Amino acid sequence: MNIAAMLKLSISMAIFGSIGFFTIHTGIPAVELVFVRCICATLFLGSMWLATGGHKTEKWEKREVGKTLLCGIFIVLNWVFLFKAFEEMSISIAISIYNLAPIFVLILGAVLLAEKMSVGAILATVVCFIGSIFIVGIDNFTSVEDFVGSGFIWAILSAICYALTMFISKTINGLSSYALTFIQTTVGIFMLAPFCDFSVFNGLTTSNWLYIAGTGLIHTGFVYYLFFDSIRNLTTIVVSVLVFVDPVVAILLDVILLSFRPSLLQIFGILLIFGAISYTIYQPSKKSVIVEEQG
Repeated sequence: MNIAAMLKLSISMAIFGSIGFFTIHTGIPAVELVFVRCICATLFLGSMWLATGGHKTEKWEKREVGKTLLCGIFIVLNWVFLFKAFEEMSISIAISIYNLAPIFVLILGAVLLAEKMSVGAILATVVCFIGSIFIVGIDNFTSVEDFVGSGFIWAILSAICYALTMFISKTINGLSSYALTFIQTTVGIFMLAPFCDFSVFNGLTTSNWLYIAGTGLIHTGFVYYLFFDSIRNLTTIVVSVLVFVDPVVAILLDVILLSFRPSLLQIFGILLIFGAISYTIYQPSKKSVIVEEQG
């Protein structure tokens, strides 16, 4: 067992678990924050890619580059929707719904690739749906306005976009992780620039800028460096276990620092979701688990 790699992945997931806390203290909306994040990630990981000489050994294939560009669109939308969910609902609830992505991957496989879903997978999907209703609050489903305002749609869209990213990226084999992320974040810069309101950066405090820099450099650049450097040396099952450090840290910070107090129904909903996801990942019949970029 590679202890150093396990430690790196654990640290990266623990740091990423605090992204929700950082996001709500940046003082800027989701689109502008993701734009800054893409710039930081492109510069940081692009530099690492050049420094390690990886750019010299890349094998560029038009089909794979096309898939990577498509992944870039989905991962940027994933970030925007997740941050918008943070603006509308508790970090714990948003993260719990966001982690439904593996369930959506199963559904995509069944719909697009005609992969057969087991009875257990179908049951897990139903349980996750019930859990998501519990954690958002059944009272938020009494009217369309309350439902939309709950942030549930943003969280679900973020999970779907993340699932689409994982689903497409599993067919990309020739490009390195650095090349993948460099292309994806570059796409994000050009994709979001026309929609950014740069006036939101006026009047920000030093604290705001520190949180913005932290979200871009630490949660994107540094975390992805640790993530990519570690997963190459770990088995899929170990990676699958350690990525759960992310939501655990996010929920703990929400409870300890932001005074989130879940109701018994919400706690039950969170347990239902993560229980069903764990079953889906570790069921004996499942041959592999897809782990792609976080956040």
